[in-house]
Amino acid sequence: MSETTFTPVSGLLGGALIGLASALLLLANGRIAGISGILGRSFFPAAGDLGWRLAFLIGLPIGAWLATRATADALGFAITADLRLLIAGGFLVGLGTQIGGGCTSGHGVCGMGRGSRRSILATLTFMLTAAVTVFVMRHVLGGA
Repeated sequence: MSETTFTPVSGLLGGALIGLASALLLLANGRIAGISGILGRSFFPAAGDLGWRLAFLIGLPIGAWLATRATADALGFAITADLRLLIAGGFLVGLGTQIGGGCTSGHGVCGMGRGSRRSILATLTFMLTAAVTVFVMRHVLGGA
């Protein structure tokens, strides 16, 4: 089992920036910063709606890239999983966001921030599912 480094400052800073960006999008555009909804609706956007969606989506990897340049250890993050596992996981996440009517950013950050009961239930569901998945992977199947 590997050790995870506790990083409260970067976690707090990252969370504050996510919250600030979500609040600014809601105040400026009246839109929820749910990534799956922003991506999904960019394929068939309403008139005048594509620009901000593309800017938001392009900003996600650019922001991550800039964050890796701000620290020497690239935030201690590396993708080492098998490509087939990544594709399967991406498919399952996409399917889950369609079934759940939103994603972790839409429900967990924005919906809970607005006090939405539906979002609170969705967030509890995906957090519980994640905890069970980690338990099964680490303690039942013996993975890392």
